[in-house]
Amino acid sequence: MTTARTYRDALAFAAAKEMDADPSVFVFGLDVPDHKRIFGSTKGLVEKFGIDRCFGTPLSEDAMTGVAIGAALSGLRPVHVHIRADFLLLGMNQIANVMSSLRYMSGGSLRLPLVIRAIIGRGWGQGAQHSKSLHGVFGHFPGLKVGLPTSPQDAYSMLRAAIRDENPVILLEHRWLYDIEGPVDENHLPLLEGPVVVRPGNALTVACTSWMTIEALKAAEVLAKHGVELEIVDIRTVAPLDETVVADSVAKTGHCIVADYDWLYSGFSAELAARISHRCFGSLRCPIERIGFAQVPCPTTRPLENLFYPSAVHIIRVAERMLGLPMIDLNHETFYSYEERFKGPF
Repeated sequence: MTTARTYRDALAFAAAKEMDADPSVFVFGLDVPDHKRIFGSTKGLVEKFGIDRCFGTPLSEDAMTGVAIGAALSGLRPVHVHIRADFLLLGMNQIANVMSSLRYMSGGSLRLPLVIRAIIGRGWGQGAQHSKSLHGVFGHFPGLKVGLPTSPQDAYSMLRAAIRDENPVILLEHRWLYDIEGPVDENHLPLLEGPVVVRPGNALTVACTSWMTIEALKAAEVLAKHGVELEIVDIRTVAPLDETVVADSVAKTGHCIVADYDWLYSGFSAELAARISHRCFGSLRCPIERIGFAQVPCPTTRPLENLFYPSAVHIIRVAERMLGLPMIDLNHETFYSYEERFKGPF
């Protein structure tokens, strides 16, 4: 059955489905059962499953990640929710030295069915300590699966797949995505699927992560009015990474922008650009361009935030330059203003 759901509802629905099917699944984390329910993404869980399977925790990321690892090793399937991805760094020893390595170190005899959900992205003035993405950091460690669901269908299918996986999975959710609505097929086979073409085109490939997919779709909409068709590829899973879909697209278009929701230096965009450059060397008509955060800590004021974070306008201007097009007058275009809708961090 397919129904229209918001991103937040899709996450709650997916968790409820898996908790119904498997009593070993439980959801926990700071403020998970509070009145705002993590942007509404855990709504209804404590009412249906009780405080033994949906509960809050102390503010101690290192200790709580250790609890999650221990629970997974003991036969349970924990879903550990973090309001801020930034503070996963406080549990980095557990994540990088324990969680990522145990299956390999045990020769596969240990199962670690653990999901970490963490929120990324801008709000209003959240500043340098509440704005990181970190998918490139986590993707660096073998043994971790890292996903960035963009659509409600992705949120539903990827969370269900992550809960069923026997390996640790980190899902990073942009806070502006929670309001997005789209069709969700609840019978869709849960898979941690990799890149997918979300808009076909022939002029230039834009490979995107997380919110940059939304910005790229807007850029494609604007450029299409001027006869330029971008092909948009949503990466979805940065680890493991299968670049085949992107490579096939670049072989067709001859141009590529990697629009990553993160800093560029030593980041995921560099990894993907290197792979595509290697695979598509004979097809590329010009060097791959990368778009991402400005190389500074995230500023707090909105005007500076607008310069720090890349947008559809950045994608349009880079595409124009790569294709040798004149600059389009954008004064009459309406771009996203989700910051006006954002009501608070919780």
